[in-house]
Amino acid sequence: MNLQQLRYVVATAEHRTMTDAARSLYIAQPALSRAIRDLERELGMTLFARSGRGVVVTAQGRRVVKLAKEALEAVSEIEALATSTHTGGGELRIASPPTLESGLAGRLLPAYVAEHPGVRVQIVRSDGRDGVVHAIREQRADLGLTDLPVPADLVSHPLERQEIVLISPPGLELPDTVPMIRLNGMRLILPPVGSARRREFDQLFATYGVRPIVAAETDERGGWHTVVRTAAASLLWYRGTAEQAVRAGLVVRSLDPPLRRVIALVHARRRLTVVAQDFLTLAETGRAL
Repeated sequence: MNLQQLRYVVATAEHRTMTDAARSLYIAQPALSRAIRDLERELGMTLFARSGRGVVVTAQGRRVVKLAKEALEAVSEIEALATSTHTGGGELRIASPPTLESGLAGRLLPAYVAEHPGVRVQIVRSDGRDGVVHAIREQRADLGLTDLPVPADLVSHPLERQEIVLISPPGLELPDTVPMIRLNGMRLILPPVGSARRREFDQLFATYGVRPIVAAETDERGGWHTVVRTAAASLLWYRGTAEQAVRAGLVVRSLDPPLRRVIALVHARRRLTVVAQDFLTLAETGRAL
């Protein structure tokens, strides 16, 4: 078995028809069919069974396809390693919502770039956790920085726990540490109804038996301090934004009991590129966070 045969097996499994697989490989369909038959004869097993106009992967075939994908990914990683060794460079794409960019750009990236000056790093700005997940699934990003939880098809590497605080316009008569019950009847800016983040907030409010007044619904966090002022409402967000909030003339208060969210690097369930693995290793060792 050679690399070309491995690619034929994976393409056929992914496309489910010989015609589509052959088209993706830029070869004639009869040639692909012969190559698959020759491989099955060489291995002494049936990888694909015909079903209507297409093919289905057999039980043995599924195992072979899995191993073939791993082998091809390993070859790609070796080629990437060789390229980065010769050029001293590479590209790393990290998806992040605006609210976590300050920690990414201010702490993680400088430490990484100092050790890997030849790597070009691109921040893929994403709209909240869902945007990060989509960027990774669509392969527009190698890694994502977001709060948990994320869907089960992604792998997460927790980095830190961030406190959730109440960010309010000036003039509200509230204690320095706000009991959760005080959120009852308070004007809050919340994510849109139906979003995953809104469901999490609604569950939180139900847990503490509070019903805030929805002053505005938005997931756009880039100009959140302006929304807090114009809507004359408060916002639940991360302690990491406190400095920016204070500069904007807003008031930051802790909650009682304290709330915390886990921030993690996430990626798809496949082998990482060398530069992405290096970044993940640096972040997990705590040298930058």
